[in-house]
Amino acid sequence: MLVDSHCHLDRLKLEELGGSLDVVIEKARAKKIEHFLCVCVTLNDFKAMAEVVDKYPDVSVSCGVHPLHKEDMFAQDELLKLAKQDKVVAIGETGLDYFYSEETKPWQKQAFRQHCQVAVELNKPLIIHTRDARKDTIDILTQESADKCGGVLHCFTESLDMAKAAMDLNFYVSISGIVTFGNATELREVVRALPLDRLLIETDSPWLAPKPYRGKQNQPAYVHEVAQFVADLKGVPLSTLAQATTENFYNLFKQIKLNQAG
Repeated sequence: MLVDSHCHLDRLKLEELGGSLDVVIEKARAKKIEHFLCVCVTLNDFKAMAEVVDKYPDVSVSCGVHPLHKEDMFAQDELLKLAKQDKVVAIGETGLDYFYSEETKPWQKQAFRQHCQVAVELNKPLIIHTRDARKDTIDILTQESADKCGGVLHCFTESLDMAKAAMDLNFYVSISGIVTFGNATELREVVRALPLDRLLIETDSPWLAPKPYRGKQNQPAYVHEVAQFVADLKGVPLSTLAQATTENFYNLFKQIKLNQAG
């Protein structure tokens, strides 16, 4: 069985995917995807996002503000209140993006620190978006003791050195469909070097559809293609890759098992 460790189910254009989220989820289940983590990018939309997926027992949610959403100003107390809910299994996505929005560095750093503090207080893992901000990302995670809660660098496209630094802080590294792209040579080398016990896979749907679906809207069913590609890169059977990444997912997002037991 597989999991999609990072998707945005509330942002899918369902009219292109059979008309309902039921269809999307069933298609993924048919490809042996057993769990989905629907990731929040703005507190303004958190309630609506959570309601969209509430009826699905195999969908969990996170709570946070994406670093490119500066317009979604928030109070740390508000984030803490929402993130305390049992259905919230992770904090984020948060992090730093200097590629698209270098001019908002001060706000990004402040918001990132606030997310880290909430995650440590609640002992819920962080979901990190990082682009062109390697040193600052690792520095803030270190300074805010994020190793206590752990987390994941999602949709990873950075260097092996950064991956190692993150893994030293109790973080996992998640690979998306980008790894299948023709220009992702360096990323493929990084993936080959990553240990299986620190690896996750994701779609980041509705974006970044893997080959052979490039140019189409991404969806959770396509995590199967990501998994197969990564397995081939690492020279292991798909079943081995699936077992490792699924175990890693539940080891990181422990609240999921608590919710299922409750």
